[in-house]
Amino acid sequence: MLATGKPMAMTHTAPDLSVTDLFTIGIGPSSSHTVGPMRAAASFAVQALLQGTPVAVTCELFGSLALTGRGHCTDMAVLLGLSGWLPETIDPENIAAMTARIRAAGEVSLGGKSSVAFKEEEQLLFRMGEFLPGHPNAMRFTAQYAGGRQVQQTYFSIGGGAIVAEGELPARTNVAVPYPFSSAAELLEAGKRNAMSVSQIMWANEEAWRARGETEAFLDNVRAAMMDCIARGFRREGILPGGLKVRRRAKALHDRLLARGPRTDPSHVFEWVSLYALSVNEENAAGGRVVTAPTNGAAGILPAVLKYYETFTNSPTPGRSRDFLMTASAIGFLYKSRASISAAEMGCQGEVGVACSMAAGGLVAALGGSNEQIENAAEIGMEHNLGLTCDPVGGLVQIPCIERNTMGAVKAINAAYLALHGDGQHIVSLDAVIEAMRQTGADMRAKYKETSLGGLAVNVVEC
Repeated sequence: MLATGKPMAMTHTAPDLSVTDLFTIGIGPSSSHTVGPMRAAASFAVQALLQGTPVAVTCELFGSLALTGRGHCTDMAVLLGLSGWLPETIDPENIAAMTARIRAAGEVSLGGKSSVAFKEEEQLLFRMGEFLPGHPNAMRFTAQYAGGRQVQQTYFSIGGGAIVAEGELPARTNVAVPYPFSSAAELLEAGKRNAMSVSQIMWANEEAWRARGETEAFLDNVRAAMMDCIARGFRREGILPGGLKVRRRAKALHDRLLARGPRTDPSHVFEWVSLYALSVNEENAAGGRVVTAPTNGAAGILPAVLKYYETFTNSPTPGRSRDFLMTASAIGFLYKSRASISAAEMGCQGEVGVACSMAAGGLVAALGGSNEQIENAAEIGMEHNLGLTCDPVGGLVQIPCIERNTMGAVKAINAAYLALHGDGQHIVSLDAVIEAMRQTGADMRAKYKETSLGGLAVNVVEC
């Protein structure tokens, strides 16, 4: 029987988060199963070397990391992380060759400094069906030293690439932001009280962390990485790795849409939006460079909606694109602090649902909507993703994940325009829908939360 233990207590409040916590540039295919484990392994390598030179290192994977880790390249991430690599700096084009060299040598260069024998079949252990209390994404590292001494540390990959070491609270800061908020109601009240938009509140709060120019440069880099990812997907063909034999479709669709000529048919708009998301998530599934926004499994939604704003709306500006991302991050803060963005805790509503909600609010902001309309759009975006399960076929971020992003992007645009046509007054608040998502995730059976033990994962015959 599956048991996840008690859920990890969420200790963050929105003021403890920065926009840099919501958007990171890393690698596919998964933020929680690839990016997080790589960071945890790299962190442990540093910790182990501080205690001396180990004679052996072991990694045990539990819960969702064990059940779907191979499909999400968790094994690769651990090998590379122990070798000192980080998702932000590693070249995705070199990953396969680097991993092959480690396996052929039967050793890792711990932290990039000290060679340690590593027999993967004995020292990288998938504890299938075992869950540790604290979080469904758990990994335990052990370093052994001459004389029998050992150092052990358990990490939890809590979503979006973030990790927490067991026994340690998530890092708190001494940053005092001028407009703190821990709920959508507080965010709306701050806007009314100070006659400020959501993005203006966010800009002011981010200036407590760093100079405005640095935040602008960060957002421009995020946007550029998103657009580069879309463009790369347009150029690539072939079969995605993993064994399902899923063929890339973005290039062929891109070529067909270009052949149609001017984008005058309204239906073309949504075909292009779907293409943008498809392109990003094919790149993610192939282990390419993507923006975690706020996760890799949902990495295509925000880029697709942002590309829609810049391509199909009247008079888009770089400043409005930054406001899109800044407003989206404010919404993401609320989900991350009041619930979770981990599919292993919430199901796919915590990934695609959250990204849809963020993108809907961000688009309303870019189009000049009010704070109330932003909150309404974000609520609509999640309300119609409630209960969405995470059931990846073969443990791969391919089926239904890739197409699910295309639907999430279109749904976000629909939610934005529904909100813009209203006055911001509505029955269900964003705070209420976030709490509903949290409760739904807690009630959802474990087999529907990124384990590949239920849903499509057990009803589709693998080819």
